[in-house]
Amino acid sequence: MTTWIKAKRIMARYLSEMRWYVIVSFTLAYAVSSYLLLYAVGEYDLLATHNFAYWLVVTGSTVGYGDMSPTTEAGKWAVALYIIPVGLSIFALLLGRIANWVGNQWQKGAKGLNALNVENHVLLIGWNGKRTMQLLKLLLIEKASASNNPDIVLCVRADIENPMPSKIDFVKVHSFNNDDDMDRACIDKAATIIIDNPQDDMTMTTALYCSKRNQKAHKVAYFDDESLVPLLQKHCPEIECTPSVAVEMLAKSAFDPGSSLLHHDLLDVYEGQAQFSATIPEATQDLKVETVFLALKKRYNATFIGYVEHSDFHNIIVNPPLTDELHAGAKVFYIADKRINDIAWQSFADSSEEI
Repeated sequence: MTTWIKAKRIMARYLSEMRWYVIVSFTLAYAVSSYLLLYAVGEYDLLATHNFAYWLVVTGSTVGYGDMSPTTEAGKWAVALYIIPVGLSIFALLLGRIANWVGNQWQKGAKGLNALNVENHVLLIGWNGKRTMQLLKLLLIEKASASNNPDIVLCVRADIENPMPSKIDFVKVHSFNNDDDMDRACIDKAATIIIDNPQDDMTMTTALYCSKRNQKAHKVAYFDDESLVPLLQKHCPEIECTPSVAVEMLAKSAFDPGSSLLHHDLLDVYEGQAQFSATIPEATQDLKVETVFLALKKRYNATFIGYVEHSDFHNIIVNPPLTDELHAGAKVFYIADKRINDIAWQSFADSSEEI
């Protein structure tokens, strides 16, 4: 085998791979060879330090502003036969490679293969088709009214692409219990974790894993089988479990017509009155329920319905006595047209007598 054939095969192999170091090497070789060729034909004006790089890029990419050009006969032939054809090939190669890289990155993002860099986000784990899509739409509406405007991240095992690529972040994993996979969803930095899987046993194991990885996050798990709720809360009492209430709504509506519609309206964030919550900030003095009830109604046209002390969601007090006292850190639940941000809690106490 001749030396030329060997060299040809080596070049074909590297060019077929088209790795970045190959492209950079060819670009540098092109620049050096062009410099030497111009020097050999006497085009010294084009070789000035402040001229050569600019002229080579403009000429090699065939932009050709015309402000600088070869003046010798040999220089013109060198540009026509070598610098422009080779430069155009390298320029097209670079553009194609960059476009391919950008396209791959977009595809990886759409397929959920990239690692995210988010924090204090809402992490939704699981895929249930239309139910998950509806949940995402509701979360986006809640996000728009929230003061911190958290990112929404969907983490799935299903073989799907990002269902809302311009609105949410997306991660596809092999297992909800694998550290490397879940690190890509920044599970340890999430402020809220929602677990909603088609199978209750998967929800159970995922909830246990999330409790281990992120104890500070507010975690919510949905179960079709209500009997699993006490089992999970025995090991992870901080997780808020939401069993299906369809049967309860049927029974309630049978004796109190309209109950199911009422509860639907309180949960619906699209229009009308809905239920929200707010936390009394630290350093706020104790407030009586009567004071908060009247202040919310008079100042914000909102209706106080209950409270919970220090996120103890297993002991929510609904319709409490007016004499109860609310302390800093308590979460207050209310009904209003929209979420109320920046409630003036301290002014409630300062003007309690006026209210």
